[in-house]
Amino acid sequence: MAGLDVLRSLDEAKLINPQRSEGGHRRYSRYELRIAARARDLVDQGTAPDAACRIIILEDQLAEALRSNEQKQEQG
Repeated sequence: MAGLDVLRSLDEAKLINPQRSEGGHRRYSRYELRIAARARDLVDQGTAPDAACRIIILEDQLAEALRSNEQKQEQG
């Protein structure tokens, strides 16, 4: 899958929300580019694009839950 296809898939899945330049070009943050690279790795390994998006969402949710749990343990 080409890089632009991955970016479009991520945009459609609402994993990334690029800003637009005055000329209408998409502008991606470093975080969004990191997500795109992860998606591309998964797709290159044979994962379907929609499944890659779901995996990334779950990885982000897990990372956030782990951070939240760690903060709660530090406070308590």
